[in-house]
Amino acid sequence: MSFWWLNPLMKMGYEKPLEDKDMPLLGATDRAQNQYLMFMEKLNREKQSPSHATPSFFWTIVSCHKRAILVSGFCALLKVLTLSTGPVLLKAFINVSLGKGSFKYEGFVLAVVMFVCKFCESLSQRQWYFRTRRLGLQVRSFLSAAIYKKQQKLSNAAKMKHSSGEIMNYVTVDAYRIGEFPYWFHQTWTTSVQLCIALAILYNAVGAAMLSSLVVIIITVLCNAPLAKLQHKYQSKLMEAQDVRLKAMTESLVHMKVLKLYAWEAHFKKVIEGLREVEYKWLTAFQLRRAYNSFLFWSSPVLVSAATFLTCYLLKIPLDASNVFTFVATLRLVQDPIRQIPDVIGVVIQAKVAFTRISKFLDAPELNGQARKKYYVGIDYPLAMNSCSFSWDVNPSKPTLKNINLAVKAGEKVAICGEVGSGKSTLLAAVLGEVPKTEGTIQVCGKIAYISQNAWIQTGTVQDNILFGSSMDRERYHNTLARCSLVKDLEMLPYGDCTQIGERGVNLSGGQKQRVQLARALYQNADIYLLDDPFSAVDAHTATSLFNEYVMSALSDKTVLLVTHQVDFLPVFDSILVNVRWRGYSVCTLSRSIGRL
Repeated sequence: MSFWWLNPLMKMGYEKPLEDKDMPLLGATDRAQNQYLMFMEKLNREKQSPSHATPSFFWTIVSCHKRAILVSGFCALLKVLTLSTGPVLLKAFINVSLGKGSFKYEGFVLAVVMFVCKFCESLSQRQWYFRTRRLGLQVRSFLSAAIYKKQQKLSNAAKMKHSSGEIMNYVTVDAYRIGEFPYWFHQTWTTSVQLCIALAILYNAVGAAMLSSLVVIIITVLCNAPLAKLQHKYQSKLMEAQDVRLKAMTESLVHMKVLKLYAWEAHFKKVIEGLREVEYKWLTAFQLRRAYNSFLFWSSPVLVSAATFLTCYLLKIPLDASNVFTFVATLRLVQDPIRQIPDVIGVVIQAKVAFTRISKFLDAPELNGQARKKYYVGIDYPLAMNSCSFSWDVNPSKPTLKNINLAVKAGEKVAICGEVGSGKSTLLAAVLGEVPKTEGTIQVCGKIAYISQNAWIQTGTVQDNILFGSSMDRERYHNTLARCSLVKDLEMLPYGDCTQIGERGVNLSGGQKQRVQLARALYQNADIYLLDDPFSAVDAHTATSLFNEYVMSALSDKTVLLVTHQVDFLPVFDSILVNVRWRGYSVCTLSRSIGRL
């Protein structure tokens, strides 16, 4: 309650600069993984319920954290009640000073009561803020995790609808605003409670003149209703404009080399500035309504006091010291909730828009891929397709791949050949579950490692890209470097495998990036390796070395599907798949495949 658990850390920080190891570990309930699992478990349970075919994400979050919401709500209510005792105690103090006390030591009792009330007010307010901020961080963390997880399972149509820039906005903007909402959630009802208590105290102080205060407050709230609708509309338009601008900026930065090469900087600058103008238009409209809203509510306390005193004058209501001071003190109770109403309305509108956007994203269609099964020693065919057809389109008139029959034994090496654009990469994507299956059955058993045609490199060191979050095994690591012909390349780098390779591996050549990608896949020790023409980015000598050391030696006991255009490698493969456009794949012998190539 008093945050004494922070004292040891504060003392340590006073004695020496704090380091990462000095920070206490995050509690199990606060970790993003546990929060995400709890959220998904609750969401799936409600989806399976007949009465909740389309469950509300908001109420799912509330059900996950109802205890924390109730505790923080109790602290908020306690804070409002203890705060409201101020004017009542002030009036009692004034009566005691005027000789109207009820008993001898009433002044001392009032002083003790005021101390206890202010102590409870401070304690409850800090607990309210702390618990809601903590809850907001938990909600933000599992929403971010849910968005990242959903991104990996989006269907192709959903990927076209939700760009990477929009998804980044969901995490950085929408999830953040929802994370801020728990702090303001209790303000939505404590404001009304505090206003009702303040009006009751005003009625006790000035009688019927309180009605004029109530009328001014009602008029202020009614004038704000159309503004709130406009704010919601402009906030939605603003978020859409931000998504479009961020998408254009992301694409420009990613392809900056192309822009520089073709001297397109001025054109793209003009396009981005135009998108910024559209965003600025909606931002201006939103902020102008918000400013008018704030002016309306900030001026309302003055109008309330003026209307009340004018009514007292007209109704001949006597004003003595106790009434006036009680009214002034109560007016402060009225000012705070009234001035917070614009902020509360703004936060609620932003959170509603954010909830709508994230809900639509999390409800987006997913890939209908077959669940991958665990690999067990002794499985004869870790990869099998029976009369399978695949299509990138949702309702295909003609499937991309049709009538695929494939059975790959454990440890078998399969080459995939065919003309450009015939669907070789699509077949690998189908094995990964990235292409929707329209017909047939597919079974994939085991852990898959995929090497794409264009190397994917993350910002960091060479070692970070190879380990990719796995623990370091020195022997396996050095063996991986040797198999991928990276030893000499690392010797030329200034800091070896600890060299920073820049954004998307900008400091590496195409062949080096491809070999780093091959090393990453090899280090993960998968069961099935899907290689999409990885040797096209290296010279012939290096390609031969990689094929012998990597495919035939390091992956000798692994199941391998290799897309290649190099006929010299084909004789050593167990099977060869030759693609004929629009006729699917067939398992061929070496003589048949060479004839068709």
